[in-house]
Amino acid sequence: MRTCVLVHYHEIALKGGNRPLFLRQLEKNLSRAVSNVESVSVVRLSGRMIIDCRDQEQAAEVCQRLQHVFGIANFAAAFRVSPTLEAFKHAIELWLKIRGDGFDSFRIAARRAYKSFPLTSMELNEELGRFVQDRTGSRVDLKHPALTIHVEALPSEGFVYLDRVPGPGGLPVGVSGRVVSLLSGGIDSPVAAWRAMKRGCRVTFVHFHSAPYLPATSQAKAKALVELLTRWQYASRLYLVPFGEIQREVVLTVPPPYRVVVYRRLMARIAEGISRANGAEALVTGESLGQVASQTLGNLTRIDEVTGLLILRPLIGMDKQEIIRQAQAIGSYEISIEPDQDCCTLFVPRHPSTSVRPGEISALESRLDLDKLVRAGVESASVFDFSFPPRATETEDPFQAERSQIYP
Repeated sequence: MRTCVLVHYHEIALKGGNRPLFLRQLEKNLSRAVSNVESVSVVRLSGRMIIDCRDQEQAAEVCQRLQHVFGIANFAAAFRVSPTLEAFKHAIELWLKIRGDGFDSFRIAARRAYKSFPLTSMELNEELGRFVQDRTGSRVDLKHPALTIHVEALPSEGFVYLDRVPGPGGLPVGVSGRVVSLLSGGIDSPVAAWRAMKRGCRVTFVHFHSAPYLPATSQAKAKALVELLTRWQYASRLYLVPFGEIQREVVLTVPPPYRVVVYRRLMARIAEGISRANGAEALVTGESLGQVASQTLGNLTRIDEVTGLLILRPLIGMDKQEIIRQAQAIGSYEISIEPDQDCCTLFVPRHPSTSVRPGEISALESRLDLDKLVRAGVESASVFDFSFPPRATETEDPFQAERSQIYP
């Protein structure tokens, strides 16, 4: 009998002929997530993955790490045993001793993955249920049990574990290509980046700041947010772009109602330049339709016009309370609400236009040296790398792009 963590996936199982590529990336991400946990190994089996552990304490540490691995449907600390009735009974008895406290009701959830097992799933449930009743005196409750005991019988081995822990779901980070996320430091953009990761994207971050016109607090917040989000993708890069001088050029040329849209268009152009250098195929923003003046349909259209990249807006249909709940769930909310002054508070008009026409914006931008401003933004950016678990050096890209193989 060995201790392990049993990992189940769901959406990956629906990928047909591309499934091996998704599974390979999930296996790679699991290995990275537990890379500094001593003496653990990831094994791929039919329909599940196994992380062998030294003991229950180490399994608990691994389970903590798996809460941040996209692609997992659920996971549980388990005993890995031979696929026999006696081995299952022995493992159940050991689990009951480890759990310690009593329970008034239970159910057995047994599955056999091959038909040659001597008992059907129903017979296995009944046999193990009687065994637990004899040991504990608890009653069987199939609908609302206080404890569920899971048993899985595979051709060459079996697993016994108690209640499963839901995983984050989604797709393994690294299977959907690279994107660049515009990170403001507010509540919305970290959630947007997290949702892009959940769909398998590896995210590079760009934060626009207005130092020295404003304090460097927004840069510190951006670093804290990227450090937090790196737990979900294991390696991140952050570009800090000084935007104050660019804003100053806009203020000298563009009337107040149009400045916000011009700022956003310049940010999109600069982020596109950074995207090209990083092999990214799309931009990600935290915009939600109608939330502020720059996020009306008309103004979003004006922003989209300036880049040849797809702009993804994962929050477009969410309201503020939904976004806040998501931020609280992933742990970014407390960082995002720390007071700071970012570029959005500098040179911003009191009454920005909610609908800028194409001819208007083109005429206003013709007064600016756009190529110079964009080049200055890209070339003056400071770059910071993050990793989790922390590593002294990155010897390889942990998310070597497989997108061309997955989506030929």
